[in-house]
Amino acid sequence: MTAAHTLAAESVTLAYGDRTVIEGLDLSIAPGRITSIVGANGCGKSTLLRALARLLSPAGGQIVLDGASVHARPSKEVARVLGLLPQSPVAPEGIAVADLVGRGRHPHQRMLARWSAQDYAVVADALDATGISELADRSVDELSGGQRQRVWIAMALAQQTDILLLDEPTTFLDVAHQVEVLDLLTDLSGSRGTTIVMVLHDLNLAARYSDELVAMKDGRVHAVGAPEEIVTAELVQEVFGLANQITVDPVSGKPMVTPIGRHHVR
Repeated sequence: MTAAHTLAAESVTLAYGDRTVIEGLDLSIAPGRITSIVGANGCGKSTLLRALARLLSPAGGQIVLDGASVHARPSKEVARVLGLLPQSPVAPEGIAVADLVGRGRHPHQRMLARWSAQDYAVVADALDATGISELADRSVDELSGGQRQRVWIAMALAQQTDILLLDEPTTFLDVAHQVEVLDLLTDLSGSRGTTIVMVLHDLNLAARYSDELVAMKDGRVHAVGAPEEIVTAELVQEVFGLANQITVDPVSGKPMVTPIGRHHVR
């Protein structure tokens, strides 16, 4: 199990130039659990994740890691606790899987230091945990979308962070690979106690795989809680502007959203 690090946004305002995207937002991330941030396009989901990952400095308020501002701590120190998988990451051309995963060791290494036995062991463990050991010598360029996502997750694991932030990790994947990646993240959370925070577009997958949902609307937190507590027809209408019906997912027992459009309605 990993240490129970805490991560929170306190009265955070986020902006791009003169355009304010999020204003006065408060949010505490549940340690050791899976939290998904959902909401309509443009509501501020990815912007919030970038701030939590220390990639975007707040115009007001602060992001707090273990009780201290994340921007007041050394970068390497933060990188040992927080890992980020951004949207559509790009690997160097021709790089081998093991070499890319090995880049996750950088926060733990001194400048110009040689690799230690521990570095090699951690990379091997990350490859094994993500089920890609047999791909270690393959070029990342040759892999399928689902395999590449596993490689990026393995790199984050090699970083040995206790909090993993993922921005739309299932984007551009077919349904089978989406489930494969989310199953893997669930395994990591359950076996290692990793705190996972991810932005997801598919509300049904978010409800199935998350311990907690953060529903955002217009740059603010509209609702926070377990999927079975907050996913209602009213919430989906308010957050997404979508007429819908809520039923029970026959596989997971979690709430399942069925959209109601103008056609094919009985």
